[in-house]
Amino acid sequence: MKRLFCFALLAAPAALAAQVLNKPKLAMRNWATGLDNPVVVTHCGDDRLFVVERSGVVRIVSDSMTVEPVPFLDIQDSVDDGFNEQGLLGLAFEPDYLTTGYFYVFYNHADPATNRLSRFQVTEDPNVADPASEQILIDVADPDWNHNGGDLHFGPDGYLYISFGDGGGGNDGHGTIGNGQDYTEPLGGMFRIDVSAHDSTYAIPPDNPFATAGGDTLPEIWATGLRNPWRYSFDRLNGDLWIGDVGQNAWEEVDHWPAEDNSGPNFGWRCREGQVATPGVSQGPCGTASDYEAPVAVFNHGSQGWCSVIGGYVYRGSWYPHHYGQYIFTDYCAGDFLTFGEGYDVDTMLTTTTSGWSAMGEDLDGQLYVANHENGQLRKIYDPCPMDDPAITVAGDLLTATEGNSYQWFLNGTAISGATEQTYLASISGDYQVRVNFGSPCNLISDTTALTVSGIAENGQDRIVLFPQPAMDQVTLERADAGAVWNVRLTDALGRTVRSIVWAGGRRQLVLSVAELPAGPYVVHCDASDGAGLSATPLIIAR
Repeated sequence: MKRLFCFALLAAPAALAAQVLNKPKLAMRNWATGLDNPVVVTHCGDDRLFVVERSGVVRIVSDSMTVEPVPFLDIQDSVDDGFNEQGLLGLAFEPDYLTTGYFYVFYNHADPATNRLSRFQVTEDPNVADPASEQILIDVADPDWNHNGGDLHFGPDGYLYISFGDGGGGNDGHGTIGNGQDYTEPLGGMFRIDVSAHDSTYAIPPDNPFATAGGDTLPEIWATGLRNPWRYSFDRLNGDLWIGDVGQNAWEEVDHWPAEDNSGPNFGWRCREGQVATPGVSQGPCGTASDYEAPVAVFNHGSQGWCSVIGGYVYRGSWYPHHYGQYIFTDYCAGDFLTFGEGYDVDTMLTTTTSGWSAMGEDLDGQLYVANHENGQLRKIYDPCPMDDPAITVAGDLLTATEGNSYQWFLNGTAISGATEQTYLASISGDYQVRVNFGSPCNLISDTTALTVSGIAENGQDRIVLFPQPAMDQVTLERADAGAVWNVRLTDALGRTVRSIVWAGGRRQLVLSVAELPAGPYVVHCDASDGAGLSATPLIIAR
């Protein structure tokens, strides 16, 4: 399944459509501190968060700023964390963990040097696992200290997915074609296995792409052509896979693969890096660009300052509607938090000078968290503008916006001069929107409202609207043309003038106090400065 490549940091379209301008904003609040090199954030099916420390410790964050003092798991004696890409790197709980008590970890083992997948079980204390329950399922020889991948997730199909880096070194210089293109080698790809039997081995899902390939091809392989798929995730709604594949010297990339497609994607490494042939690599048996799955976005080391993409999650929580359906991710060096909109357009949500973001995770409710490997912090991601988009209510030709702090109306995508009140009296047919400021940084725009105006009032008079109708203490007059000076008279049922006021030029609205007037029918007359009558509009005052 081939995809069009999308350059990173695309310029936003100029259109004022709400889905374009109301880009999700991102903010973070502290959720835990004092963690030691955190690299994984996940949950087990309840309200707890589990944070993996690279040294070989799993800790529980039971609430905001509350880290349980006793580790959930401590296997430091088995874990090789001698270099900064080594250690305990992956953690996944079975989908029915709260019943079975089984979970899986991925770590580097020193003697022999392997990438290891093991299963453990919790004790009777739900906050403490049994380190002696380890069942080693996979040991893959590790030729170097870096590019270990190590992320673990159960997919929506119930199978366990395991990401392996290419084994380290430069240009995947292993064998004649590199591990990434070697289907007899786990490194540089992703496994998909069935661990439901809970025995000393695992089964091959029958719909794995190479389940029946035979020969030396590994039936566990589900995808290949990856350099260092450090962090990936499944969309909890539709099951799509998103991969942050860490690059070499020039490019970082994000890959996407649709749910239920088990055709064996090849993402191109080492033949390709980003959207180009890998510099310095003899292409030899490599194919053309069309033979590989192109990334949906790439990021440059030089101009953009990226060095290690941190794959994130598609937000499916219910708290922040502007985040919903957005894939949120970051980079270890640049500290840019980005999101994909429609068509893989990339938006910058927040740029921070803080480096060291190493992993993102979601809780039971789909809220997102991010861990920092350098400062030991866990932060919760939230939207500082969680309110709904503003809406427009139509009453005849009068448009009323959701209440906010300030307003700007637009006609056919262009700001209307002076139209900065909550209401606007339309005099031209067209597509209207309003931008409402709810307080910094929440400056949101409405969907488009198509309006056909009712036309000029009877006898060609200029139109005004009155609201509320009926009125009690005061009434607001609004006119389409704010330029001229008008004289306003309020007459009662006997035709007597009971209130008069000058409507200054440049003002679209005028507020009249009617609190002292008796209830009953009145007429509001608007006259030009030369005395010519412009309009006569009925008004009802109620008590």
